[in-house]
Amino acid sequence: MFRLSRFIFLTLGLLLLLSACNLPSDAPPTTDPNLIFTAAAQTVEAQLTQAAPPPTATFSMPPTLPPPTFAPTIVIPTATNTPVCDLAQYVKDVTVPDGTQFAPNTTFTKTWRLRNIGACTWSGYTLVFDTGDAMSGPASLPIGSVAPGQEVDISVELKSPATEGAYRGYWRIKNSSGVLIPVAGGYQGKSFFVDIKVQSPSTTITLNAVGGTESGTVYEAVAGLAPVHGTILAGDISANFLARGYISFDISSLAGKTITKARLDLSGCSKLNDPFSGSLTGIWVGEVQYVLPLDQSDYDIPGTGIQMLNAIPGDKIDVKALVQTRVTEGKSRFQIRLHPAGPSDGDGLSDYMSCSPGVPTLTITYQP
Repeated sequence: MFRLSRFIFLTLGLLLLLSACNLPSDAPPTTDPNLIFTAAAQTVEAQLTQAAPPPTATFSMPPTLPPPTFAPTIVIPTATNTPVCDLAQYVKDVTVPDGTQFAPNTTFTKTWRLRNIGACTWSGYTLVFDTGDAMSGPASLPIGSVAPGQEVDISVELKSPATEGAYRGYWRIKNSSGVLIPVAGGYQGKSFFVDIKVQSPSTTITLNAVGGTESGTVYEAVAGLAPVHGTILAGDISANFLARGYISFDISSLAGKTITKARLDLSGCSKLNDPFSGSLTGIWVGEVQYVLPLDQSDYDIPGTGIQMLNAIPGDKIDVKALVQTRVTEGKSRFQIRLHPAGPSDGDGLSDYMSCSPGVPTLTITYQP
């Protein structure tokens, strides 16, 4: 700063000197000192501008970057197969498939096939009843030694209950420490079962129509004819009167029984001319109840239609429900009526279906 001041004063002095030498002597004009100082200052400014150093370059610092984040290395564990000591596998039922039917109080042997799929040998293991119907089986039963991978048939003796119905019992395996072991493929992965039905054996009997005064033919009242016991007719006769046939079966031996099947067989009957067409239309088979002995009053008793015949039936007629009803009611007789579906054709010819005594049969299957 000091050197600059000296430079300015020296310059001003020189400018004053030069201006004195150049002025005419006779009438020197008066010089304005402010102009001299202004010019000197401009000269100094120009020299300073030329002598000024070049501008300094400005450098911008790059933004500060955050340090990189390093993710921790995850070590994935390697799965290892840990052997299971106690594990059984259900293979199949060797005996008594599910739903097998037995009569009441029947002894039978149930056998299952199992496989040891665990890592330990079965030693001191037992078959034990778990839940359900025990069916007179033991609480537990020892199982012989079974090595890993080996199959074994396990059997237990049981007895069907005395009452009819469906029964199921569940069984399991217990190890030597008293722990119940799982069963792959078994019920809920833990047990296996025996499943049976108890039903009394069926009996089949065949009944013939009862003769005497129980079965026969009754004519319409206008005919004035007495009932005929024995021969069974249904249709019209040559005098153009209608006839109805009655068949009685003794079912007193079936008291308290359950009927599983009942078939009426009329295939042994025959026909005269044609009772199945014309005004007669056909022959109705119906179930009735009449008081013994058979007489004229039974001609118009109400009944339940079963089937209308257009020919002598080749197939047996199903009457199971009707027989069961009469058995349940405690009736001793099951009775059938055959009668023409329409009026006489009036042709003066006999047109009827005929069944000789003993030909109609009733086959019944029942359970106690």
